[in-house]
Amino acid sequence: MAAPKKGRGPSGGQGRPGRALALILIAMVALTGGMFLSGHTTPRLGIDLAGGTSITLKAKSQPGKPDAINPTNMDTAVSIIERRVNGLGVSEAEVQTQGRDNIIVNIPKGTNSKQAREQVGTTAQLYFRPVLTVTAGQATPTDAASPSASGSAKPSASPSDKETASGSKATPSAGATTQGRAVTGALTKDTSPSPSASASGTPKASASPSASVDPATAELQKRFAALDCSTKAGRAKAGTNAKPTDTTIACSSEGDAKYVLGPAEVSGTDVDSAKATIDQQRGMWIVQMDFTDKGSKKFQQITSKLSQQQSPMNQFAIALDGEVVSAPQVNETLSGSAEISGSFTQQSAQDLANVLSYGALPLSFDEDTVTTVTAALGGEQLQAGLIAGAIGLALVVIYLVAYYRGLAFIALLSLLVSGVLTYTLMSLLGPAIGFALNLPAVCGAIVAIGITADSFIVYFERIRDEIRDGRTLRPAVERAWPRARRTILVSDFVSFLAAAVLFIVTVGKVQGFAFTLGLTTLLDVVVVFLFTKPVMTLMARTKFFSGGHPWSGLDPKRLGAKPPLRRTRRVNAPTDPKEA
Repeated sequence: MAAPKKGRGPSGGQGRPGRALALILIAMVALTGGMFLSGHTTPRLGIDLAGGTSITLKAKSQPGKPDAINPTNMDTAVSIIERRVNGLGVSEAEVQTQGRDNIIVNIPKGTNSKQAREQVGTTAQLYFRPVLTVTAGQATPTDAASPSASGSAKPSASPSDKETASGSKATPSAGATTQGRAVTGALTKDTSPSPSASASGTPKASASPSASVDPATAELQKRFAALDCSTKAGRAKAGTNAKPTDTTIACSSEGDAKYVLGPAEVSGTDVDSAKATIDQQRGMWIVQMDFTDKGSKKFQQITSKLSQQQSPMNQFAIALDGEVVSAPQVNETLSGSAEISGSFTQQSAQDLANVLSYGALPLSFDEDTVTTVTAALGGEQLQAGLIAGAIGLALVVIYLVAYYRGLAFIALLSLLVSGVLTYTLMSLLGPAIGFALNLPAVCGAIVAIGITADSFIVYFERIRDEIRDGRTLRPAVERAWPRARRTILVSDFVSFLAAAVLFIVTVGKVQGFAFTLGLTTLLDVVVVFLFTKPVMTLMARTKFFSGGHPWSGLDPKRLGAKPPLRRTRRVNAPTDPKEA
């Protein structure tokens, strides 16, 4: 008995089209439901469609660096600012130079413009400086003793205002303040001091300054006494134009303390990485910093010296752009890494980590202008883009109906499914990854109509070729699919590859076109495999299509089909029986 021939059984959507249709239906319901539940029912629009914030930054010269403003440094600053803004989840920001010393930053509507303004122009000059003196943040009356830079002025603080760490564990007290603090290893944080005041409210100094001081020290004492950190203007003036090698004055970030700081021992470039994370044990947000090999050695040397000093000269100020973010005490030698903790919110911890991670700008910038950009191209351009898309879709529909007739119904259903998936994904990707729909992205979506329609045409033509060869519809649908599938995959792979390369090598708005093109190309594969092919399989079982109705688009007569292929049973020729 002859063994039966092994053939390929129907696979996936070919044998059980209902499963594929159920899968894509579930995906559509899930995406649509997620869109409505998240409250983001429309795609996020770019600045050219919805307006936004435009910030003009003007580079300023730094002392001792007359040639700092040059094309190389400006391009570096543009790159860093762009990474910072993208770190906020803004993928549609435009950062570009204008003239010799200006940088224009356009941030789309829907982004936290205040947060972005704080990020884009921040110079992020991070220095670790030893603390020489610390007092309350208010200006010292002229009749009071001015603290000397030797650190003899030492305000007292109540025990409840201190936080101590020993070994690798920290136990925060209930009196923790809003000032950030580093508690890695054996760092003990003196929070904002509460100086014991005399009747006149003057901080008490343990010793008066020496009568014989050099003019530079006297000037520093005068500026320190006059410094009022309780005002924003006072904090902005503290330590202006101070070099890393200078002894300087600074305010705490909250303005409740002022410091005399020694020359910088470790700089921000010695920080290898920084990230915001939540400390599960203490239930608080912290910023973890890792130092480079060179920075680790510097950090070890300075903490070794500071651990032998008395308070406040054993404190280590972490000064970010002239403001003391944290001033921990050092009890033993540390190296390698550190963490900044305190009353951080998730946002403030991520902001600090973002600035530290993306590095310092090579130049200092002032905000020249901050304006709200109306949608200059906005409504009119969006309307024009939608009209262009509608015209393109209408032409595709007219062509499909005129040429493919009944098959146009399957094509239009597939386009509808593709449109629903594209719209819901764009709406969800806005809050998820900061995707913003701009004019080039609209163009990419319009081009995608042609790419998707091309996949249907390839499949339909393969089916027609099989019918022309004399096969009936149901075998034609299954035999045409492997060939069409191969062609569709190759075509979509080329389109996706082009979109990926374009996305990698370009910046700004062109990336929106590439991203949309790549997204819709992937969706085309999903729709053709999980919807178009299963629907075609089901339609081939209906009388309208299988019977070759003139309006089905599969009429054998109109296609010039050959006579049907018929399999006939082979008749063996009679043979004479052999004699025994």
